[in-house]
Amino acid sequence: MRRIGVLALQGDFAEHLRALARCGVEAVEVRRPGELDGVAGLILPGGESTTMGMLMERFGLLERIRTRAHQGMAVWGTCAGMILLAKEIVGSQQPRLGLMDITVERNAYGRQIESFEAPLAVKRIEGGPITGVFIRAPVIRAVGPQCEVLAEHGKQPVLVQQGGWLAGSFHPELTDDLRLHEYFAGLAGGHRA
Repeated sequence: MRRIGVLALQGDFAEHLRALARCGVEAVEVRRPGELDGVAGLILPGGESTTMGMLMERFGLLERIRTRAHQGMAVWGTCAGMILLAKEIVGSQQPRLGLMDITVERNAYGRQIESFEAPLAVKRIEGGPITGVFIRAPVIRAVGPQCEVLAEHGKQPVLVQQGGWLAGSFHPELTDDLRLHEYFAGLAGGHRA
């Protein structure tokens, strides 16, 4: 079984670890560059993207993740993790991976009190809509030609894919639906136990 790492510097990494375990995938916490060795995929969780970016830079993770991603490691960013994957962030020069051909705007869906859930039809995911949990969520303002839009909410992209890289505005780890985690495990070459 191949292993999937979850960036565990800050944010809701524990929920992703639990979801992966429920999928039968070996999941490991990643805090240092050496912990990326042997992982087929990496999840960047929701949290505070500026803090996560600064910690990734401080611990030498930014360049190591970029290198591994370009060597074929699958990467999935949810909420703050999506911000870290974006090439462009509206009004911000914060540290980021800059891997995906998207422009995002932080907290564009509103403040914490304006959080909401919405059903999302997702390309390549069978079994009906998934529930998108949007908490201080970023908006995808532009999608470049290298990215495919997999889901929208109100005609706004909320889930995109670029090869083995996936980015979403919402938190699938906060629901009992494991389909997106299973999909990512497939991108990472993982399989059910």
